[in-house]
Amino acid sequence: MSKTTLISSCAALAVAVSAAGVAMAQDAPVTLRLSHWVPETHPIQQYGMTEWAESISEASDGTISIDFYPAQQLGQAGDHYDMAGDGIADITFVNAGYQPGRFPIIGAGELPFLFSNATGGSAALDAWYRPYAEEEMSDVHFCLVHLHAPGTFHARSPIRVPDDIDGMNVRPAHATMANFISELGGQNSQVSAPEARDALSRGVADAITFPWNSILLFGIDEAVSYHTDMPLYATTFAWVMNQGSYDGLSEDQRAVIDDHCNTEWAERVATGWAEVEESGREEIMDMDGHEVIELSDDEVALWQEAATPLTDSWADAVTERGLVEDPMALLDDLMAEIEERGAAY
Repeated sequence: MSKTTLISSCAALAVAVSAAGVAMAQDAPVTLRLSHWVPETHPIQQYGMTEWAESISEASDGTISIDFYPAQQLGQAGDHYDMAGDGIADITFVNAGYQPGRFPIIGAGELPFLFSNATGGSAALDAWYRPYAEEEMSDVHFCLVHLHAPGTFHARSPIRVPDDIDGMNVRPAHATMANFISELGGQNSQVSAPEARDALSRGVADAITFPWNSILLFGIDEAVSYHTDMPLYATTFAWVMNQGSYDGLSEDQRAVIDDHCNTEWAERVATGWAEVEESGREEIMDMDGHEVIELSDDEVALWQEAATPLTDSWADAVTERGLVEDPMALLDDLMAEIEERGAAY
């Protein structure tokens, strides 16, 4: 064998050994099940979840795939936190307010008249909540939290002032809105978002608290005609992961997940949905048979005054759980974060 041939053979062997080493070190492919409870056409999947999953796939060199299970395929909306904890799904989309009293700290994000938008608002909420998530959501691996664009009342009869709620049956967005309805003399119709249209159509509910475009997406515009033009509240959502599913990933794969579970991504996943929700207001204004009710400053002030007791109720709930020493200082921190990120009401 010539010297040249020997060198070529050794080089070829070195390349082969190197390639084999890379192949051995390659992370095993894994497919994660992401469960949520809204339609697959919902903008949170079409924009936020899809972009997030594609970015994870690319960053992991294709070794992490995420399959979506929308529309309560794996379980009811209110069960999604426990579904992650129990491993029914690997990743779930949680409305923290669907389990009243279980997550009191993040409940601050449900208080009325805090947020003007869901983009900076989501970044503020996520940055503020991270230090408390491990304790409050200890059954799962926490990823991120965000908001939807501020919602309001949509009803079968006009709602202008707090007294209009007296005697109404209202489907609330979460526990804080449910408390608000009760304070105002209304009754709560506790159904999840996918079940809301049926409740309104059958007269079980007279009104709903919802963001604008979701009224159209869930077909609720067929059951309500009056829309109060006031950014009343937001809803907090958490993306959480089964701890075993996270621990079972390779070190590199866990790093990819960590890079997609942060405040930057909280804002990114909320942005597309927020833009769609805000466009719904203009669409509803142009629809026949619908009235968007504009409020005076005095009328808005009545709502703000009526909502004041909710802050004390939230602080009491946090105190009872013994999670923080000074709930009002905690709320002040959230409000400062909201202000800094340009999302204050």
